[in-house]
Order: sequence, then C-alpha cells, then structure tokens
Amino acid sequence: MAEKISVLFVCLGNICRSTMAEGVFRSLTKDAPYKDLIDTVDSCGTGARHSDPSTPFGAQANFSRLGAYHAGDDPDDRTMSTLAKHGITDYTHAARKVRASDFDEFDYIFAMDRSNLSDLQRYTKKSSSSAKAGQKAKVMLFGEYSGQGKAEVVNDPYYGGNQGFQTAYEQCMRFSKNFLEEKLAEAGEEKA
Repeated sequence: MAEKISVLFVCLGNICRSTMAEGVFRSLTKDAPYKDLIDTVDSCGTGARHSDPSTPFGAQANFSRLGAYHAGDDPDDRTMSTLAKHGITDYTHAARKVRASDFDEFDYIFAMDRSNLSDLQRYTKKSSSSAKAGQKAKVMLFGEYSGQGKAEVVNDPYYGGNQGFQTAYEQCMRFSKNFLEEKLAEAGEEKA
C-alpha cells in the first residue's frame, strides 16, 4: 500500500470555502475505496482582509499579516446548511490561520483562489532556503482538479446568497472526486 496522503484546504477566513472542501472531502474518504488513501484532512485561512472605506466601492485591502479574523469560529451557517442539505451532518471545525508547520505536515495544500495561492506562495518564499528544501507540501489551486482542462477558482460566497454556497459545494465535490480518482489510480499502479 502506498503511503497515505494528507490534505489541507485553504481560503481566506476558513469559515466558507475551505471548510466546505474539508467537509466534502471527509465525507468522501470515510469509506472504501478512498478510506485507505487518506491520512489527515484539515482546513485553514490565509489571514484577514478588511474593507477600506476610504477606497472607492469598498475595495479590499490586504492585511494578511495581521492574523485570522475568524480564528476559533465555527464554519459559516450557510456552509453547514449546504453540507447538511447534501447529507453531511457530522462535520465540525474551528477556524485557524495557516501555520509554517503546515508546509511540512501536509502532502497537498489546496488554495481556493489565486489570491490564497499567492499568499501561500509568498509565505513559502519568506521561509529560509533550508526550510523550503525540506518542504513536503505541493501547493496549488484546488481547481487544478476541475476536470475541465483548466484550473477553476472557488469564488468566496460569504457576501452573496445561498446559490454561491451551492456552487462552492458542487465545485468541491467535483474537485475532490477528481483528485481522489487520480490518487486511487496511482495507488493501483504502485501495487501492480
């Protein structure tokens, strides 16, 4: 049997998209055929973004170095109700910020959008070269597993309605299945 895989999902606040992805992924990996593939699954956020009222249209200013403004919070109620609508009722999580140790502990770190990916890549560049040499994680967009021939982003549904959460759920389900099918095929090839 191949070594088990660990996966970390990352969005901004760790209460909508990354928790949706974690909940979906956990539900898919509870049973065969994926159960034996996966070791650890978690989610976190890159930091804080606050609206700057002095800029036109409430443009977002990045304050990711200030910390996660949702740290310790439960997932958004709309995330939980979307998961429940699809039969995922046993998921719990407390939001947290990405840690330096995540890059050594996880095999895959999946960003929900390009801003999250950029934040993660910037974070790894700040690490010393010796730390990067030992980095275990492959950092990429979760949407690389879209199955559409090009990467997709999972848009943040926080300021929108329930349809945004449903769309995020559908993307997370599709990306998760595509990733797991690829890893299952690779594990089968290693056995042969």
